[in-house]
Amino acid sequence: MTSLYPNLEGRRIVLASQSPRRRELMGKLGLDVECMARDLDESWPQEIEGVEVARFVATQKANGYLDVLSPGDVLITGDTVVVLDGKVLEKPRDAHHAREMLRQLSGQTHTVASAVAVTTLESGTECALDLCEVTFAPLTDAFIEAYVATGSPMDKAGAYGVQDVMGLIGVSGMKGSFYTVMGMPTHRLHDLLLGC
Repeated sequence: MTSLYPNLEGRRIVLASQSPRRRELMGKLGLDVECMARDLDESWPQEIEGVEVARFVATQKANGYLDVLSPGDVLITGDTVVVLDGKVLEKPRDAHHAREMLRQLSGQTHTVASAVAVTTLESGTECALDLCEVTFAPLTDAFIEAYVATGSPMDKAGAYGVQDVMGLIGVSGMKGSFYTVMGMPTHRLHDLLLGC
């Protein structure tokens, strides 16, 4: 297949993430990326609420990697949040917190907001936000216990991954992009990369 991004030929692309899911999606887009992760502050000011948190954090992450960029390099950063009744559900602190979150999401519809930012030294940072409405079937305590025991929820916003057994069993409906829920709005990233 011809490259989707002739404008990126020969340029170093840095993905600021160690997520195997995001790396896999980059490969599907035909991008050869260098993965890098730093322990950055992912908090946000109180006046930023709901889905806008994802945009703020993705942009802030970009600022944390500017020192590794050379002219011509392309940096990709992202952030995903789950929003239920206006409240942001982050990654769970522990197994108890994960169970609590999943009980809140059970039988409800929530919003997943994923932001992606593309940064170059030449053009600065461009950020795009995408939303998906996700409906959960009612979850039994036994299913929640078994799912949390796998460890899968621990590094994911809202304590679940749509690409694992929760998506197979727990998600009963979705309005929007599957990949946005997975943590990378690839259709938005595509548009940003074309403009690099």
